Amino acid sequence: MTANRTSAIERQTRETKIECQLNIDGRGNIDVRTGIGFLDHLLTALALHAGLDLKLECEGDLHIDDHHTAEDCGMVLGQALDAALGDRLGIARFGQAFAPLDEALARAVVDLCTRPVAIVDLGLRRDKLGELSCENVAHVLTTMAMSARVTLHVDVLRGDNDHHRAEAAFKALALALRGAAARGGGDGPRSTKGSL
Repeated sequence: MTANRTSAIERQTRETKIECQLNIDGRGNIDVRTGIGFLDHLLTALALHAGLDLKLECEGDLHIDDHHTAEDCGMVLGQALDAALGDRLGIARFGQAFAPLDEALARAVVDLCTRPVAIVDLGLRRDKLGELSCENVAHVLTTMAMSARVTLHVDVLRGDNDHHRAEAAFKALALALRGAAARGGGDGPRSTKGSL
């Protein structure tokens, strides 16, 4: 079991420059600055409710659009989560949660199994939330799951307000991640294969 579940990831391309520091066993130290206010809001909610310490700073080519920044932030956050989980021994592995936000209700189910799959259905209807394209809300979650090597299912079950729908989804994921990453699963891998 990895004692110190922290990581630091840097990524620099012609499109983005990102620095990320993550502690799975955090104390609420969160500083997210992507250049996209609503993305900051979603990632801050994710870190807060998952119990993570997260510092994520991005300088992206926002003069083009929000896609590269959103995608690369999801990628780097996923890589940081993968690195911080280490060998994944002794964790609960599975997590599931529902989270409401007013009239919206979201469900998230995760398996920290190293087999990346993402099924995300948010049902967003607007083009944008602030400066974040709604298509990129789901894309952040999918990219994060692929880079973190996790199986992720996120559905928004109901809700009239797209802000509420998106935020409920990230909060449900946070709670599911918190449960799945919790220690107490024994010393070995929680798998009939004998390996995750």
